[in-house]
Amino acid sequence: MEIRRDKYLDLLIHSCGNGLIKVITGMRRCGKSYLLFTLFKNYLIKQGVKEDHIIGVNLENRLNKSLRDPDALLQYIDSRLSPDGQYYVMLDEVQMVSEFEDVLNSFLSISNVDVFVTGSNAKFLSKDVITEFRGRGDEIHVRPLTFREIADFRDDYSQDMIREYMLYGGLPQVVLENDVNKKVSYLEQQMEHTYLRDIKERYEVRQDSDLSELVDIMASCVGGLTNPPKIADTFKSVKHSSISVDTIRLYLEYMEDAFVLERVTRYDIKGRKYIDSPFKYYFEDLGLRNARLGFRQVEPTHMMENMLYNELRAIGMKVDVGQVFTEVKIEDGSRQRKTLEIDFVCNRGYERVYIQSAYAMETEEKRNQELTSLRKLRDGFRRIVIVNGLQPTYMNEDGVYIINLMDFLRDPEKYMEERV
Repeated sequence: MEIRRDKYLDLLIHSCGNGLIKVITGMRRCGKSYLLFTLFKNYLIKQGVKEDHIIGVNLENRLNKSLRDPDALLQYIDSRLSPDGQYYVMLDEVQMVSEFEDVLNSFLSISNVDVFVTGSNAKFLSKDVITEFRGRGDEIHVRPLTFREIADFRDDYSQDMIREYMLYGGLPQVVLENDVNKKVSYLEQQMEHTYLRDIKERYEVRQDSDLSELVDIMASCVGGLTNPPKIADTFKSVKHSSISVDTIRLYLEYMEDAFVLERVTRYDIKGRKYIDSPFKYYFEDLGLRNARLGFRQVEPTHMMENMLYNELRAIGMKVDVGQVFTEVKIEDGSRQRKTLEIDFVCNRGYERVYIQSAYAMETEEKRNQELTSLRKLRDGFRRIVIVNGLQPTYMNEDGVYIINLMDFLRDPEKYMEERV
């Protein structure tokens, strides 16, 4: 039985023959190569495409080092082409080819060639798709496995499966591994020797210790509001180290470009405007975050929030942190402005959904804490609180949906698009 990535496979299938270069981006080890060279290739063969009309090159493999030269790569592919039939060119980790933009643009003039490439760095790919290809590139961003993909593969929709997902994340190699010690070792090794090493080498980072400390700080404050000046203060007070605000800002951008972190902006819902700094940051894979902290800081509240963020992004939602400003009476009778937060303001086209992540709402005080900000919204969009545990899904007297976490993870699209 194989892990299915139906959403991404459908995107590839529907992009065939559109005259654009298909650029598959995503963090390393998230399954891009498997998607392209196994699932998509198998689909093409089942459709009757001859194997010699599928030209695949893994540029990360040292055996293909000579093909990292742009002219050598072009000559190699050209030697395998003929006017007979449609060809599919697949290049894995194309950013390893110098002047790769010119290489890819060279194929646009060949009518019987469809090009698909993968890459792991946003600066080298997603931004270049816009600036270099000028509308001739089609980006498909692949994320780690969702809970549903893992649960379907394991045939296991259980609370234990949720806990495992929050702890070890969704990198395919981790999901396929049954030995816990090997899961942990893999995640620790990947964070240190793949993701961070890539950043250090690509951007020639000399202060290794500062970058490593920054990763630890970001892992510790996941889901909390932060900004470079605040992080710099943490370096001084906790790490007894001095690092400039500009350097912190740069390192955060590097981690975003490597798809390790995602930055989320605050949005003033009533004022209908974005608020610059501080931001929230989430890890694109929770297993990497937990491994970085030695699986010590496993606060379920923060992990559930990060997990839900990833699930929402995986179904194509743009996600912001919502803020509602209101006035409250204080003891002396005067009124004071108060800021209420909504964890996720989810937008996709004309759709909008407000979501609170609540690991538990066991007391009236906690219920009010989670619901107060949602009660202030009167714009007609759906309002949701997602709660862990066995509580059944229902709508409360305020018109807010209280959704069981398992119900949501089984089919998040359902709660984005229709009434419960």
